[in-house]
Amino acid sequence: MVSRARLKALLTGVALYAMAAATVGYFSVNAYTGKYGLNARQELDQEIIALTSELARLKKERIEGEKRVSLLRTDRMDPDMLDERVRYQLEYAHPRDLVVKINRSN
Repeated sequence: MVSRARLKALLTGVALYAMAAATVGYFSVNAYTGKYGLNARQELDQEIIALTSELARLKKERIEGEKRVSLLRTDRMDPDMLDERVRYQLEYAHPRDLVVKINRSN
């Protein structure tokens, strides 16, 4: 009778320690590989760097576009820019101009 009580107490203790170890292991694995874990944080950091560089490129492209648009405003129109746009839209070229057509297929 005494040996059964000791065996039951020993098995209960082992079971509790095993459950605690499994719980700690589960949370440790998820802390490293889970949705918000260390690996996910590194991937998010890389994505932030890539998107930041793309944002800088797009801002630069927008500034260049705004400069070109400002040259076409009526209060300060650039004659060269106007000539370029007219030739492009009307597909007009001077006989001495060199015309290179680039076929862009989407």
